[in-house]
Amino acid sequence: MPALTFNNISKSFGDHTVIEAFNADIHDGEFLVLLGPSGCGKSTLLRMIAGLSGITSGDLLFDGDIANDWEPKKRGVAFVFQTYALYPHMTVRENIAFPLIMDAFRKWYHLPIVNIIARHRLMRRPDIAERTQKIARQLELEPLLDRRPASLSGGQRQRVALARALVRNPSLYLLDEPLSNLDAKLRTQMRSEISALHHKVGKTFVYVTHDQVEAMTMASRIIVMNKGIVQQVDTPDEIYDRPANTFVARFVGSPPMNLIPASTGGDGLRLSGRLAVDHGAALPSERELTFGIRPEKLSLHAAGEGRLPARVAVVERLGAETVIGCRLSAGEDDDDGRLLETDLVFVRVSGNPKMQIGETCSLDYRAEDVLWFDIDSGQRLS
Repeated sequence: MPALTFNNISKSFGDHTVIEAFNADIHDGEFLVLLGPSGCGKSTLLRMIAGLSGITSGDLLFDGDIANDWEPKKRGVAFVFQTYALYPHMTVRENIAFPLIMDAFRKWYHLPIVNIIARHRLMRRPDIAERTQKIARQLELEPLLDRRPASLSGGQRQRVALARALVRNPSLYLLDEPLSNLDAKLRTQMRSEISALHHKVGKTFVYVTHDQVEAMTMASRIIVMNKGIVQQVDTPDEIYDRPANTFVARFVGSPPMNLIPASTGGDGLRLSGRLAVDHGAALPSERELTFGIRPEKLSLHAAGEGRLPARVAVVERLGAETVIGCRLSAGEDDDDGRLLETDLVFVRVSGNPKMQIGETCSLDYRAEDVLWFDIDSGQRLS
């Protein structure tokens, strides 16, 4: 069960840098999620961990030992791919047992007739049969053991792919967007099953996804990536509450963090250039910056009761809660309530406040819930 250390790891294809050098330590038994948009280098990094892709510079350490040149088999990894990659002519039992059979194979077993006899004998070997049955029971696949993949649902096929990875009892599990082909209900179910599995086996999982819900609900640590650059390595709570920069603030959270251009100076805080706000607390030194606040940290009020006058532009009913998109206005004296040229500012409230599009309202916040970002670099200010 290795701890992983990324020591100035980078990856390039010719002159094109896919992953810029970064450092990170992943502890034994952690559930690490590589999170980012498509094409950011997540799967490439996963393949580097597995030994399927070379490392351009830096060192990858398994429990302190440099593993750059190790063969995949020596790393003791199990890989679950985005596509199930099940053998259609084999039963579920044979698919699950296949890694164990291949570990026991000898060169001469590949001869045509010998191959069939050897595989059948190995399938009946007590240790292989027992291990296959145990994993099938763990993932509730016992009723399906004699069926072929074509007769299984997407969720069942995904569980078979997981079982095939688990049966070898590896030290490290690598999962490359394994739930992306499932519908919403199955994704929720499989998230729970994979989390429970990690808790049960207590080994290191490295999981690739572009879905921030999967990352936030499953991970003990997240590496957020964008365009080959590691943006932040931290726990889900820290990434949500204290994003390192505006990219992380926008990417993690649904709706994302509200980011509003702001300036501080002699007249206090001004949002979007025209809306003067009584912030009620000390402000950063005089400068242009970005005001950031999560939607649930904003409170919704009747017009005139909050510090931020606004007008409703979007209403999204989600059952137990409602997300309301507003545009800030500079008040009644601003050219008959003309709206500021800002992106939507979202507020999340419980229940149904029964707001209508076009209705005037106001928003408020606590100063301690605001994060400040440098307007040029996007980095969060301490």
